[in-house]
Formats: sequence, structure tokens, C-alpha cells
Amino acid sequence: MKPRFTLKLLSSVVLSIWLVNGCAQGTTKSASAASPEATAAIAAADAAIKKAKANNWIWRDTEKFAKQAKEAADKGDNAAAVKLANKAQAQAEDAVKQYEYEMANPRGL
Repeated sequence: MKPRFTLKLLSSVVLSIWLVNGCAQGTTKSASAASPEATAAIAAADAAIKKAKANNWIWRDTEKFAKQAKEAADKGDNAAAVKLANKAQAQAEDAVKQYEYEMANPRGL
């Protein structure tokens, strides 16, 4: 074999192993850095969002705040995760209250 071909083959093998190893390490990170308070706040927000979605009456940014809370919890920023989860929960609960009010008080023209 030519030295140049051997170098290319060896480079490809090393790169492939490095890529596979990197991908495998990314999927094994299952331990979350979230505190129990953040996890509970996110779960409460998800439950409130589920109820609002059941009515098909959810506010625009509610799910965005819940997603940001999950990302903050994954990064270990528990204070921000709790704050964002509480904001998402409050918006979802307010959306349900708005839905109930609109159904009880129709505004016909």
C-alpha cells in the first residue's frame, strides 16, 4: 500500500471512532442537574399546560417558557428553571381561567 492511502485510511478510522465515541457519550448523560424543586415546578407547569391544551386555549409563550425551564434545569440553573416553570404554570392556569370565563360569558354581536 502507498503511504498516502494508509494515512487516509488511518485518519478515517480514527475519525470514525472518535465520532462514534462522542455520540455515545452524549446519549449516556441521563443524570440531570435539576434540583427536586425545579423538577417539581416543571412537572406542575407541564400538568397545567396539558389542561390548557385540552381546552385548545393556550397562550402563545407558555410552552416556550416551559421549554426554557427544562433547558435551564438541564444546565443546572435551578433558580431560573423554577422561575420559568412557575411563569409557564401561571400562564397556563390563567389561560384555563380565561377559557372558563369566555365559555360562561359569551360575547355575541
